[in-house]
Amino acid sequence: MADEDRSPEEEFQELIRQLFGGGSGELDPEQLSALSGMNIDPAMLQNVMQHLQGAFAGGADEGISWEMAQRQALHIANQDGLGVTSGQRTDLDQAFALATLWLSEATTISELAEPPRTLTRGGWVEATLPVWQQLAEPVATSIADALTAALSEQAPEDMQGLVQGAGRLMRTVGGSLFASQLGQVVGNLSKEVVSGGDVGIPIMPDGQAAILPQNFADFGRDLEVPEDQLALYVATRELAHARLFRHARWLRLHVISQVTDFARGVHVDTDALEDLASRFDPSEPEELRRALESGALLPARSEAQNAALARLENLLATIEGWVEVVTEQATSRLPSADRIAEAVRRRRAVGGPAERALGSLVGLELRPRRMREAAAMWRAVTDAVGPAARDALWDYPDLMPGAEDIDDPAALVARLEARARGEEPAPDEFDDALAKLLAGETPPSSGEDADDDETGSPDDHRPV
Repeated sequence: MADEDRSPEEEFQELIRQLFGGGSGELDPEQLSALSGMNIDPAMLQNVMQHLQGAFAGGADEGISWEMAQRQALHIANQDGLGVTSGQRTDLDQAFALATLWLSEATTISELAEPPRTLTRGGWVEATLPVWQQLAEPVATSIADALTAALSEQAPEDMQGLVQGAGRLMRTVGGSLFASQLGQVVGNLSKEVVSGGDVGIPIMPDGQAAILPQNFADFGRDLEVPEDQLALYVATRELAHARLFRHARWLRLHVISQVTDFARGVHVDTDALEDLASRFDPSEPEELRRALESGALLPARSEAQNAALARLENLLATIEGWVEVVTEQATSRLPSADRIAEAVRRRRAVGGPAERALGSLVGLELRPRRMREAAAMWRAVTDAVGPAARDALWDYPDLMPGAEDIDDPAALVARLEARARGEEPAPDEFDDALAKLLAGETPPSSGEDADDDETGSPDDHRPV
């Protein structure tokens, strides 16, 4: 039968047979394109093909192909050129040097040990992909496992012989699809981010700050702000973000742990996946890609996930609120500082297409929704006790302001002012119970004062 006479179903079966090693030669990338619908060029499809064929031959490990994600991301990031001109590097180096001086007047947190850098988009991908992998792996594994089960159950009867005993290989197919989508998202994100801390979480290596000149130029194009002022503001903000995470070394793990805890709670909507598998049409392969991109395979968040997301949003807002206030103080000499700050706030609140795609892919949007309230809290603290006492709140996890402090900055300020005067805060019920326990007194039984024991989370009693 001539190739052009084959039905879509027959084409699909022939591809599967070839992937399982039944074909006589290499797969044609254009043929694979009819199945994948990945919107990538033949060279990238050839990489996908080689990875899958290697898996079917026993040459690849079970799991997610992060190498494929990196290749895909770099392919997109490097499409528009690799270079940073000497003029761009010189201008940004000068901006970083002056920003370092200004920032040292606004915060007691020390300078970075490493000089800040100018990065290409590809350089940003290589520097940050290990963190994206860490954040996405729980969701990727869940999708690959569910896809394996659903496709095995829904496979046509005449293909059961091919699918039997190929669970590891089918996981590789699902993992490869996810890795390709993640690579596309990170690659496109490299075209949006202006600096290393632009997405709010610590994705750069510890203690490193960077600006992407290609994206910096795009960001300032419509602001009608002198480029040297924009460079100074962006450099100051980036250095503040990097300094904070280098100073509070526990903070990086704290943020990443909260994100991964949320991601581990993400499970694939098996009903949606089985429905997709049951009506999968090889002539319409785009449907699976669209389902991954849109987040249609991820069910509605549970109450526990909503609570985890609220904690994460408060944490990100607390971090970015501090960065905003310190940057505001350090750049007070800039005539256009207020206009640039508002543009940055809007940009962080809305995000770009690639950041929204990341939210759909892993079920998480990295939005500091309470950044304005958190910034107001940090301003109140600065006005009341000064930069040194404000920055000392990052010395230990127990000192960091929480959601209740964003809600009621006055109470936090009152505690800090009392501590500055050498006054100890009045003991509460928790303190009384702890004192009795340390004194060897018998604590009340479970039936006594039960309501009084409901003191809330430990954060309500953290020392300041």
